[in-house]
Amino acid sequence: MSNDRVLNICFHGVGEPQRELEPGEDVYWVTADRFAAILDEVSTWPVPVRLSFDDGNASDVEIGLPALVERGLTAEFFLLAGRLDTPGSVDSAGVAKLRSAGMPIGSHGMAHRSWRGLSAAETTAEFDTARTVLAEAAGAPITTAACPLGRYDRRVLSALRDRGYTRIYTSDRRPARSGAWLQPRYSVRHHDTPASMRSGVLAPAPLPARARALAVGTVKRWR
Repeated sequence: MSNDRVLNICFHGVGEPQRELEPGEDVYWVTADRFAAILDEVSTWPVPVRLSFDDGNASDVEIGLPALVERGLTAEFFLLAGRLDTPGSVDSAGVAKLRSAGMPIGSHGMAHRSWRGLSAAETTAEFDTARTVLAEAAGAPITTAACPLGRYDRRVLSALRDRGYTRIYTSDRRPARSGAWLQPRYSVRHHDTPASMRSGVLAPAPLPARARALAVGTVKRWR
């Protein structure tokens, strides 16, 4: 892996959910023990790793934050503005805890819906209103975003760039260039272990798999 590459690792929920999950969302929840083991694994890799959390679950603050602080690690937390201060999600006090621990805050939008095909009003809510709500909670500008459900297209990226977002994270499961505006990530899934992360993320993928992942990303950017 060249020196300008980075592996982006994304967590979602940890432990027992404290809210009703959306269909298919359980795939991205891991036990607290599994989370700790994977965190220990990726923190020892001999390549740059960036950590992030999506969806703004309460476990971000209750489980994720203490584990990061204990290990001297930093992660970026992409919060859903529409879930802020709702049961099972990060509340305003939690945002303050993340910020005081030096954790950056990014936007995951307002309503955890695909950003493809939004109306003008929905685009404003997802890209503008959500950022304003989160900036007020964080006490700092929100300049980065993560695409919900891993879905985006040329129109989405153009709208985000026009609004001055400095970095956009996806779920395209391939390495990223450290300084690139678009950052693919590997989402941790419920069946992942330290061994599967080593073999599936750290180890170079076979050439056909790399070509397939690159093609998928290209199609998403240009459709």
